[in-house]
Amino acid sequence: MAKLKHFRILYIKHFVIIITIIGLSSCKPAPAPLTSVVGTELPIDSTAALVKEISDFIEPYNQRVNAILDSTLAYAPYPITKIDGAYNTSAGNLMADIMLSEANAVFNTRTGKHIDFVLMNHGGIRAGISKGKVSARTAYEVMPFENSISVVELTGESVLELIDYLIKSKRAHPLSGIQIVLNANASVNNIKIQGKPFDKNSIYYVATSDYLVSGGDKMVFFKDGLSFTTLDYKIRNAMIDYFSKVDTLLPKVDDRYYKLD
Repeated sequence: MAKLKHFRILYIKHFVIIITIIGLSSCKPAPAPLTSVVGTELPIDSTAALVKEISDFIEPYNQRVNAILDSTLAYAPYPITKIDGAYNTSAGNLMADIMLSEANAVFNTRTGKHIDFVLMNHGGIRAGISKGKVSARTAYEVMPFENSISVVELTGESVLELIDYLIKSKRAHPLSGIQIVLNANASVNNIKIQGKPFDKNSIYYVATSDYLVSGGDKMVFFKDGLSFTTLDYKIRNAMIDYFSKVDTLLPKVDDRYYKLD
């Protein structure tokens, strides 16, 4: 009888615990369903007032950044623009020459190979360079994008597609390391790469931007590349490095790409 009584006591205790848990659970308020989301637009324009504490905090950093960006690196004795030539321009030639000189050393260190020529897009140059001092800010104005330099290994056949694209586009896309001479009817008269006659059976390493490698500006011939090397080197940084090395910028419209009369 003592065992039966003990069993009943345990049974009652368990029953009370279970009922208590159920009661507590049933007392929890049900979460309110989400009925709507309301957003408020806070316009930030010239009428927005500065918060003095924040403005005072960032001012030393702002002054330091501006000092670095505006520090003179080189000098331009005349305006450098992308509209002063039909087939090549002073700004385009400068951009392409910078990419060739600055990226080739990086590419050679990593691969043991050399860049044969450079192709960029005319629209990638967003501003000209005014006569006067040239600074890091100049590089940001000319190349505001975060594009990096890539090197694509192309067959001679793909290079011919590239040249056909240039002829049909009728734009002064920046080039360096290659010379293209057209006849009066826009057919190809002569092609030289690094001063040597073009060989359709050779392989060429072409430096360009990662944007164009992905098919930007309809440069689809890059998709047929045999290999792709990303240098993790922004075009803008290459410009700043170059400006830091030279005293005066002297790009000219020249004979790297032109049409015979």
